[in-house]
Parts: sequence; structure tokens; C-alpha cells
Amino acid sequence: MMYDVSGLDFKALNELVRSSGKECDISGCCGQRFIAAGMDGKKINIDGIPGNALGAYLNGAEIYVHSNAQDAVGDTMNEGKIIVYGNIGDAAGYAMRGGKIYVRGNAGYRAGIHMKAYRDKKPVMIIGGVCGSFLGEYQAGGTIIVLGMNAGKKNIVGNFPGTGMHGGKMYLRGNCDGVRFPSQVTRHTATASDMEEIRGYLSEYCEYFGFDFDEIFRSEFTVISPDSNNPYKQMYVAN
Repeated sequence: MMYDVSGLDFKALNELVRSSGKECDISGCCGQRFIAAGMDGKKINIDGIPGNALGAYLNGAEIYVHSNAQDAVGDTMNEGKIIVYGNIGDAAGYAMRGGKIYVRGNAGYRAGIHMKAYRDKKPVMIIGGVCGSFLGEYQAGGTIIVLGMNAGKKNIVGNFPGTGMHGGKMYLRGNCDGVRFPSQVTRHTATASDMEEIRGYLSEYCEYFGFDFDEIFRSEFTVISPDSNNPYKQMYVAN
């Protein structure tokens, strides 16, 4: 069933979503925050632009945004999927510890900040376009992939990706020679083994957005990971 939420604040909107069936379609969304916060067991289609913290603390629900989304998409999400067919703002996936965020377009600054893995949960974020600076700041686990589709001559990420990084991996499409990396990360061209780790994620991503999987998978990728001598490691890892 389709619900027009253009006149609702975020509390009323979320009550409507919670009281709906397993699948909920909403239209007229315009900046309401915290949509689907903490929800599980639902599939939510959004026509319009959700506000900050879409899917915060998400616990298994699936959210499909057929436009752009604002800041902090998937803040501290635990499980589920957020699929965005447009662009997103800053700080997407802040402290996420599970689930997937797939974005067709671009992301702002500090995407994946404090992303972490937890037991069998391994969060994944794929950005199809470009990202701003400080991608994966303080990343402690999980996987971030940036494809740089239609980036042209522009760097696909801004400066200092992986600042404070002490776990997880980033896969950046291309050689990234023009990017300024912090000293506490290492980078290498992705091996066949590296690419096998993300094959399933890329395949799923391409199915959602209609990209050519073979073309993307055959591309050169740069893998970013923490330096074993990273000074931040002692702040977070017991020896």
C-alpha cells in the first residue's frame, strides 16, 4: 500500500511504517529524519528525499530510496540493507557494524567513519560514484568499496582516506595515484584473492543498479588496509 507522508513529522511517519504490513511504500517524503530507525522484518520503498539518519540502528529491514538521501544514512546499523538510487550526504554508515549500504551515486565526507565488524557481522558499503575526504576515518572493520563511475579525471575519493584506520579494508577502483593517503595505511593493487573477497558484493550491487559486473570486476582496484605499525592500533587493540 502507498502512503503519502508529505504532511507527517518523523514520529508519525515511523508509527505509520511500524503499523503497516511487511512491505510499505511511502511517497511525499521530504527531509523527515530517523525513518525506519531500529526496524526489522520490513521492506520499505521511499519516493522522495529522506532526512538525516535514515535507517539508524537498522536491525534487518530493507530500505530502497528512489532518489537522494541526506546525512548519516545507516547510522549505527546492525543488519539489513539500504539501497539508494541517487546520492547521499556526509557520515554515511557511522559506526555501522553489520548490513549493507549500496549507493548508485556519490557520497559526501567521512563515509564509513568508525565502521566496525562484530562477531559474524561484516558491514559493507559500496559507493558507485565518488566520495569526499576522510573516507573510512577510524575504520575498525568491514569493507568499503568505491567505484568512481563517471568520475572522469577527478579522484574518486578526497584526501586522507583511512585516517586512523585500524581494521577492515577499502577497495578503490583505479590506481589512486593522485590521492593523499595518511601515513598509517598501506595500499597495493588488488590481487585475484582480494577480488574474490568482494565478487559477491559487486555482483549484487550491479544487479540493483544495472551496471556491467564483468566490466567493473575486471578493473584495477587499489586495496587500502591498516599499517601493522599504525600508531592508532595501540589505542584499540589489546596486546
